[in-house]
Amino acid sequence: MVKFIICAKRKEGMTHEEFSAYWRNHHGPLVRSVPEFIRHVRKYVQCHLVQGALPLGAAGDYDGVAELWFDSLESLTTAFNEPRYLEIIRVDELKFADLGKSISFVTEEVSVV
Repeated sequence: MVKFIICAKRKEGMTHEEFSAYWRNHHGPLVRSVPEFIRHVRKYVQCHLVQGALPLGAAGDYDGVAELWFDSLESLTTAFNEPRYLEIIRVDELKFADLGKSISFVTEEVSVV
């Protein structure tokens, strides 16, 4: 199992509240509605910032974190190359996220506690 983590930055001109509302109320349901993509995803969670909490380090540079679990690196690659992902989900990401200022990486979880 691998996890794809995205530290997301909102588009210029969008408030954090607008970003969070769009991501939660539009993008999440949109992702769920595309079976060609979501069939590869074992779990998808959005981590929205808690307002008033003090950021640690560079955390203040991002507006939220998404985590997507896949069975393998191959299934992750297949999912993000699905034509319907590219036609629907990717286009929507560009409406609220600044992908050039966001970061992502693929990880393997190591349970500690």
